[in-house]
Amino acid sequence: MKKLIYSLLAATLLLSSCKDQDFMNIDPNKPLQTHPQLLLTKVEWDTFRAFSGTSPLYVNRMLVQTDGESQGQYFKWGRGEFAPYSSLRNVTKMMEEANRVNDPSYIALAKFFRAYYFYNLTLTFGDIPYTQALKGEAVQGYAAPAYDTQKTVFMGILKELEEANAMLKDMNPNLTIAGDIIYKGAPVKWRKLVNSFRLKVLMTLSKKEADGDLKLKETFAQIMQNEPILEVDGDGQLVFKDQDGNRYPEFNSSGFGSGMFMSATFIEQLQARKDPRLFFYCAQTKIAKEAGKAIDDFTAYEGGDPAAPYAETSLKAAAGKVSKVHDRFPTEAENEPLVLMGFAEQELIIAEAIVKNWVAGDANQHYKNGVKASFKFYQTYVKGAANYFTEQKANEYLALPINDFSLSTTTAQKTELIITQKYLRTFFQSGWSAFYDYLRTGYPDFRRASGVNVPYRWIYPLSEYDNNRTNVSKAIENQFGAGNDKIDQQVWWVK
Repeated sequence: MKKLIYSLLAATLLLSSCKDQDFMNIDPNKPLQTHPQLLLTKVEWDTFRAFSGTSPLYVNRMLVQTDGESQGQYFKWGRGEFAPYSSLRNVTKMMEEANRVNDPSYIALAKFFRAYYFYNLTLTFGDIPYTQALKGEAVQGYAAPAYDTQKTVFMGILKELEEANAMLKDMNPNLTIAGDIIYKGAPVKWRKLVNSFRLKVLMTLSKKEADGDLKLKETFAQIMQNEPILEVDGDGQLVFKDQDGNRYPEFNSSGFGSGMFMSATFIEQLQARKDPRLFFYCAQTKIAKEAGKAIDDFTAYEGGDPAAPYAETSLKAAAGKVSKVHDRFPTEAENEPLVLMGFAEQELIIAEAIVKNWVAGDANQHYKNGVKASFKFYQTYVKGAANYFTEQKANEYLALPINDFSLSTTTAQKTELIITQKYLRTFFQSGWSAFYDYLRTGYPDFRRASGVNVPYRWIYPLSEYDNNRTNVSKAIENQFGAGNDKIDQQVWWVK
């Protein structure tokens, strides 16, 4: 009996010791579990800033460089990055933690963020890892994931957005999603953003209208008829504050040095339309300032030719004849919010859908709504801009023949007007959206040197060749033919 008691005591002490040892082996600075609300805040902060910056502005003929050759400006880029997959790991973890605590609100938002990242990834490269992606830790054999066709990825994106909408619809509208810095936890507002982004994805695929699997027209019409979408003042946007870690991403950026100037083609688009956004995108030329020209004098602004050799623009800039970027971008800690998807863009998408006969409605009214919403955005958020973007100023702007949608008589004319207005609002906004609209529609015309073609994609990262060579090689062969991982290869969505 004594032996039995001693044995039980020893076993108890051993078990207790093991538990204590297991507890001691847990690093308190690297927790294995957390509430999804803590992950949500970081996911939102990272996502709404993910595709901002100056790189798209060179490609979109908005900026030119004078102290060296910008790859984007001359359409000479090479490899892209799979960095968004790193951000998607946090989204995946948020979904896992949401399942653990049984909170579907975070699962719904995770589906939206997955859709957003995969949307940008597939537009960047073409075929990408999707169904097997981000499963390397949980499923053996997925550390080197297979690539999905771009059609499969887009259908998955649309399905995840549909599921996110359905989950948000089933929630108590009075629920507050903790950790949400975009809509302060309001599920209804998130649902509107999700559905508006669905409209954007569907319109992105407009060249695939005849593909019955996608059901573009039917789905677009169903959303318009039955689902809530963004309203005025409902933009999905990240607002900045003059606090450490919360400032505008371009604040104090060294990139706004002596070599960055405005593109002539972008300035000329704004000048031709008498567009007051010019005064808050650009600075006056040195010559114009010295001449005492007013801020709202359209002749006070001039850009460099984005198709000319950079040395040519450098000489022009040295002579004081090229505008810099407005100094508010690198000097103001708050500036305007970054808009992931907003009412202005949505209304212009709907206008294009009406022109395409996807839905019934007044394309002119939605076009006007989009332009006015952009004006109101700058009136609200940019210091000193209020008087330039009043309702009266917007109406005067829309009445100019070059901006008057009612004067357009052909589908091409109407489409060009809509896409141009989408383009003009994307300065430091919307990432690469204007570039993808150009690939889809051909508007606005991107000036380039003779013989230079606009690429369709980026080359896959070198890391994929190092770590996932079999699958990336197969994806290249399936899309373009073996060994044709090149930027001029046309991808499925634009064919």
